[in-house]
Amino acid sequence: MTRMLSLLSLLTITLLVSSASLAWHERASLADMPSASHTTLDPLKFLIGEWEGTRPDGQTMRITYQLTSGGSALLETIMPEKEPSMTTLYHVDGRHLMLTHYCSLGNQPRMIAELPKGEVKKLRFAFLDATNLASPTDPHMHKVTFTVQDRDHITQEWVLSKDGQDTPHVYALQRKK
Repeated sequence: MTRMLSLLSLLTITLLVSSASLAWHERASLADMPSASHTTLDPLKFLIGEWEGTRPDGQTMRITYQLTSGGSALLETIMPEKEPSMTTLYHVDGRHLMLTHYCSLGNQPRMIAELPKGEVKKLRFAFLDATNLASPTDPHMHKVTFTVQDRDHITQEWVLSKDGQDTPHVYALQRKK
């Protein structure tokens, strides 16, 4: 009887170790495979690099784009001439493209757009929610639209919402060469 229990215990331990080893190997091979989020940013990868343009008030601005987090996010850094820089992070969430804009106003609006299929001509982000926004009437970026003229020329239209009024800010940008 003792011998039977020992064999049963040994068999149980062997099965547990084998199962754990198999699960570890499955996770390891899944980690090596590119996830869908890495490939779905492909339509935005043409933005990678440095861009420059002028604001409606004549001030210059620079914008840089770079992939981060293993290619699962696109980091945008906006550098207006005489104002603090701002950061926007773009990533895929299921069938949507999301952004979080870390604004110099001190809030962080999140916006959502349909995931582009193929080449991007126009990309519209709509307000989803925001952190550090005490009231919906406080100033915050509420929408942004990208219009792609070609691989070296884009227009961004950021819409600032304040007291229920929308004010567009349009930036014509060209790739810095």
